[in-house]
Amino acid sequence: MPDQSPEDLERHAMKMAKKKAARDKIMATKTEKKGLVIVHTGKGKGKSSAAFGMIFRCIAHGMPCAVVQFIKGGMECGERNLITERFADLCEFHTMGEGFTWETQDKSRDIEMAQAAWEKAKELIRDPKNTMVLLDEINIALRYDYIDVNDVVAFLRDEKPEMTHVVLTGRNAKEELIELADLVTEMELVKHPFRSGIKAQIGVEY
Repeated sequence: MPDQSPEDLERHAMKMAKKKAARDKIMATKTEKKGLVIVHTGKGKGKSSAAFGMIFRCIAHGMPCAVVQFIKGGMECGERNLITERFADLCEFHTMGEGFTWETQDKSRDIEMAQAAWEKAKELIRDPKNTMVLLDEINIALRYDYIDVNDVVAFLRDEKPEMTHVVLTGRNAKEELIELADLVTEMELVKHPFRSGIKAQIGVEY
């Protein structure tokens, strides 16, 4: 790093002071709190990982939360193992799916399981003790119309407790859900090892 002259350091300090003042002014207007509807979607990796990061934040703060997995029931899941073995007192974990639809090859069973998962999700969201409820891969069930997106939107709009956060993950989020949500993040795929013949690996994908 090149040496900084006193003048350079002073200019930098003045620039940062102005930036901080502007930032503080903006932050002073942000006084509201509410339970958020959060959507993680897109073709890129990391949707569920980011959502579980928020669940672990809740656990770290001693805040009760819950997870419903809509699809990944047949797969090993490090997050599920950690939560059920060590944090079951703070986080209910319900694995309701039996795998991706091309693996189960039983549409009626997939629909039945998805709808059961949605009923469990509504029960957990209604419970005022839960700060956050993660609906992992629900967007897949919605994409295949195993659950009616209008029912999901109406429930989140009309019945979700005011301060409860709900996180919904999975590719191809429906436009109705995106419109309702407070926070939407689309994970963009730039490069993936699967395309180079590398399979999913423990500690990275699951």
